[in-house]
Amino acid sequence: MTTPTMIDLFAGAGGMTVGFADEGFVPVLAVEWDRFAAATYAANWGEDHIIPGDITAVKRREIPRADLVIGGPPCQGFSNLGLKALDDPRNQLWREYMRFINTAKPKVFVIENVDRFSKSPEFDMLVNEVDHGLLRQYELSHGVLNAADYGVGQRRRRTIVIGSRVGKIELPAPTHARGGASGLRPWRTVREVIGELATRLDSTELPASKTVFFGEPMPGAFKGPDIHFGRNPRPFSLERYSYVPPGGGRFNVPTELLPRCWREKPTGTTDVMGRMRWDFPSHTIRTEFFKPEKGAYLHPQWVEARQQPGEKGSRFIKGDPQLSVNRVITHYEASLLQDFPHDYLWVGSKTAIAKQIGNAVPSGLARAIACQVKPFMG
Repeated sequence: MTTPTMIDLFAGAGGMTVGFADEGFVPVLAVEWDRFAAATYAANWGEDHIIPGDITAVKRREIPRADLVIGGPPCQGFSNLGLKALDDPRNQLWREYMRFINTAKPKVFVIENVDRFSKSPEFDMLVNEVDHGLLRQYELSHGVLNAADYGVGQRRRRTIVIGSRVGKIELPAPTHARGGASGLRPWRTVREVIGELATRLDSTELPASKTVFFGEPMPGAFKGPDIHFGRNPRPFSLERYSYVPPGGGRFNVPTELLPRCWREKPTGTTDVMGRMRWDFPSHTIRTEFFKPEKGAYLHPQWVEARQQPGEKGSRFIKGDPQLSVNRVITHYEASLLQDFPHDYLWVGSKTAIAKQIGNAVPSGLARAIACQVKPFMG
């Protein structure tokens, strides 16, 4: 079998490319409008085949033939975390994806998106193109997959669509399950992913270095340990963190330490100010994982402090400040929970890199799909 080629659209930092490249696919084109993300892609995969710009501006002559097209059109338009307007222009970018399919004529295409994508009007339009339109040569398989079921140390549910004109390709069967159910391997845990990393951090800043990408000096390229930096939370914030045990959240924090918005909302938003658990996969890593008020992003190391007389039975149990790690996960830890390689390079500011990490497809999930698709490339 010849080496299969692929095009990665909305490529981001290259999370999907990592997984497919591990299975022998060779990237011949990538498109990403965010210049920092495109630079991160270029730092790891080469600048020669990535277009750092608007996908709508890519000319037909710039699109090569390829065996596979992969990508995740922006999902904010119908994400639970984003806008609800059905006419959000970001939802229409899947049409650009279709234009590339029609030009590159791949044997297979893969779309990755939020779990609600399969219930969106855009998905219905995609199905209609397969039934009666420009994609009628392709057969679809689709479903919502959990990255943890494929060896990723993170619970992240995504809709996966596989379109094939070389025989229907089913979605990959899970290789892992909670507690090793059904004879599968147990879910990969946070401890397995980041347990060997230093918990006490020496720096709160990125190194002062720049590299030229696309003719423009940019911060980086940074190695994994370079992005293993901390933050400088206020003492008041550290006090809050100290009350949150593994698996806990804002309801473990004494009322007097809560912001007013949480004090006045006694229900809902249960995972904010949450702490990870060592022996369980993390929650979904989002773009603002460095903010504990955005999710369960506190480091899992926590040891209960000895209770003082009169405290027995108290709802609010504090962690030992000497033994607990009262900080959010680092960018490096987040990248590993997204299943990026330890030696991956990163370009951009702190915020730009966090966005790249949170928006990525876990490479372990991409690898499972690639393994499923590869036999059809012959």
